[in-house]
Amino acid sequence: MKFFFHYPETSGLEGDILDPGSLGDIAAEAERAGFEGFALTDHPIPGARWLTSGGHQSFDPFVGLAFAAAATERLRLLTHLTVAPYRNPFILAKAAATLDKLSGGRFVLGLGAGYQKSEFFALGVDMEERNALFDEVLDTLPLHWSGEAFSYTGRHFDARNVIALPRPVQNPIPIWIGGNSRLSRRRVAERAQGWMPMSGPPSLSTTARTVAIGSTAELGEMIGGVLEQAAANDRTEPLTFLYSYHEIKDPALDADRHREAIAELERVGVTDLMITCFTREPAATLDFIRGFGETYVS
Repeated sequence: MKFFFHYPETSGLEGDILDPGSLGDIAAEAERAGFEGFALTDHPIPGARWLTSGGHQSFDPFVGLAFAAAATERLRLLTHLTVAPYRNPFILAKAAATLDKLSGGRFVLGLGAGYQKSEFFALGVDMEERNALFDEVLDTLPLHWSGEAFSYTGRHFDARNVIALPRPVQNPIPIWIGGNSRLSRRRVAERAQGWMPMSGPPSLSTTARTVAIGSTAELGEMIGGVLEQAAANDRTEPLTFLYSYHEIKDPALDADRHREAIAELERVGVTDLMITCFTREPAATLDFIRGFGETYVS
């Protein structure tokens, strides 16, 4: 099992986003502790009611991950996740290619369709078009990253004989898609390199507009379905399955129970786990990372 560390999120209006520690220091410590990667979320302009009722503050993930890249050498850098329809696909592709180039090929582009109506309105994006816009993004990213001239007409743009350089280091930059819907899983099986199923209670169906996963067994069935669809599409490359595991509050407590739970997730097909902590000051964050590394990674 490989582990990604999600920078701790500051919820609500109180406190500063950097209260858990310097982004560079936290990323460097995660690398030393043996984490595979480092993740940031993406909410460019969330609703005020969402933020004051449990939502969280956020960086621009591309800027933040570039900062983390400069402080590390091998850590993979993941947007967990960027809402694909929010951005013109070429602006998105350029940001991804730039980060991949500057980090020496360590970027992973995590994408989702989005669910916050207020954010769609604020960004001038029709939420009803989000799935069509998502598919346009998946069409155009490889064209942009190819370094070759191309043309593509989308719903709201007409790219005629355009070209983008530099190419990213990776070919392609891995795309991991989030969301539990059948459409999300089908996109993974057809066009992506990984799936990021969302963990959470049944209310997730309402708040995040996606299907809730009720058990580890159900998660395994979904993973198996993605693999079957990928095989039916003649895809032979391995897929990544990144699942969020937020049960560890103190790495020193209940380690055997957590190891059993992690082993069960691995048994049903999970390849990577997203780990975070809920600390509000640097020393506690660093202690958590070190403790997790010593207990679960070493």
